[in-house]
Amino acid sequence: VVLRDQWFPSSKTCSHCGYVLESLELEVREWECPSCHPHHDRDLNAAKNLKTGGIPSVGLGSVRWACPATSV
Repeated sequence: VVLRDQWFPSSKTCSHCGYVLESLELEVREWECPSCHPHHDRDLNAAKNLKTGGIPSVGLGSVRWACPATSV
């Protein structure tokens, strides 16, 4: 399990260049990055950002490994 800062803007951060939109309403399911112009599906883009740990240059917290599970 990898823990991520709950406030990391994974949906509104471009998974290509790291540009962060100021706002992205929940009903908006797709958007285009104004910086590098790829078209993003909101959930797929968020998943890509979370899989890679976010884009480090954004500087919004760190990724850390959770403690391993122990058997009972």
